[in-house]
Amino acid sequence: MLILATVAAYFIALFLFSRLSSKGAGNDAFYRGNRQSPWYMVAFGMVGASISGVTFISVPGMVIHSDMTYLQTCLGFILGYFAVAFVLLPIYYRLNLTTIYTYLSHRLGKHAYKTGATFFLISKMSGAAARFYVVCLILQRFVVDSIGNIPFTITVVAMVALIWLYTRRGGIKTLVWTDTFQTICMLTALICIIYNVVSELNLTPAEAVETIKANPYSRIFVFDDWLSKQNFWKQFLSGIFIVMVMTGLDQDMMQKNLTCKNLREAQKDMCTYGLAFVPVNLLFLSLGVLLAILAQQRGLTLPAASDELLPMFAASGALGNLIVILFTIGIVAASFSSADSALTAMTTCYCIDIREQPANEQLRRQAHVALAVVFTLVILLFKTIHSTSVIEAIYIMCSYTYGPLLGLFSFAILTNRTATGKAVPLVAIAAPIACHIVDIATQNFLGYKFGYELLMLNGAITFIGLWSISKPRPTQPNAIKE
Repeated sequence: MLILATVAAYFIALFLFSRLSSKGAGNDAFYRGNRQSPWYMVAFGMVGASISGVTFISVPGMVIHSDMTYLQTCLGFILGYFAVAFVLLPIYYRLNLTTIYTYLSHRLGKHAYKTGATFFLISKMSGAAARFYVVCLILQRFVVDSIGNIPFTITVVAMVALIWLYTRRGGIKTLVWTDTFQTICMLTALICIIYNVVSELNLTPAEAVETIKANPYSRIFVFDDWLSKQNFWKQFLSGIFIVMVMTGLDQDMMQKNLTCKNLREAQKDMCTYGLAFVPVNLLFLSLGVLLAILAQQRGLTLPAASDELLPMFAASGALGNLIVILFTIGIVAASFSSADSALTAMTTCYCIDIREQPANEQLRRQAHVALAVVFTLVILLFKTIHSTSVIEAIYIMCSYTYGPLLGLFSFAILTNRTATGKAVPLVAIAAPIACHIVDIATQNFLGYKFGYELLMLNGAITFIGLWSISKPRPTQPNAIKE
């Protein structure tokens, strides 16, 4: 009951933020926040939105199978965020875009525009559902099941309904404020859990740092094994492209950045939270090392599924009821800050890019409800294909679904050619299929298995396919003047 009361108080706070921020909100507030968001609030809120419940659950457990090598990917994220800030954001602000896929319409025509928007909807729906599924599953196992015989379906429906309720009016304007609140809750919970684990190990903070550094799980860099998925250059380069695609080419992530007053503020926002990503993930991985040490000290067997490491201690009551409450708040805050923006971004994309009716408020409301329903169904579907590490599953899905977006935008920005017509969506569909065939072939004949770099391969195949059907862009009479 204490946990439920805490979660209820948390949601009341969210609804309060929603009510205060959504007064007089119309379509412009829902889609672009009236372009009045303070950059520092967007940056801080984006930390929570980027982390998500999956990071809260999966990243600490990653040390079991891959040590702290995930930090190599996070280092690549930094360059990726700077590339988004100084390559993509200037384009989006110069064209005064509400959705970033409108750029494809300007540059490559309607078929490319619709293809990009459709791939975003597929990518975001599947990725967001996978992230949110983790949280619903944890809450079901450690909170809801202790109350009574409440089906998992009811838990999912209730959680999605709460998100719909506090985002239905203010949209992105509300999320800038709720994300800030949720990031505070998430980081507070993380730091308090780490402090408690350090206390359980009878260590001072300085001793905890030295203990982590001396532990075999603290290995970060892998330079010697080129076939390993943890090889530095694979992870570092993949990190750059993951950010460029999952942030810079993702309406969900960019929609908040496009609410800043001008390009300069948006760039400050992007660079600030890009730099914050490494220390935050370092805290999560350090927590994983400390939990592995605590398990060894208590004679416990580490779970086979890495996602189970943190819940094994924090959700089961092994560290006390206070940690159970903090853990619950942490994953709810982290997951809601990503799921609510995903639902808002998908609504924006559908109304503006697919239906092309940005001013139709009734359509926006109907789409918001319909997408919430579909989102619920996809979460329930994901329950049947749950991977041992959801964050790995998300990055693999990203490689297949975001790859065509990477190819489309790269072709539009880097070339002076045009690829229009019905062949564009065919190329975008064929690229992931070809990518999968190449992955299987290299495993069977070369013994090489693609990791996160599958995204780069997918984007390259899309780029080559678009080049093969393209032709030089006609010179415009005012091209020199422009």
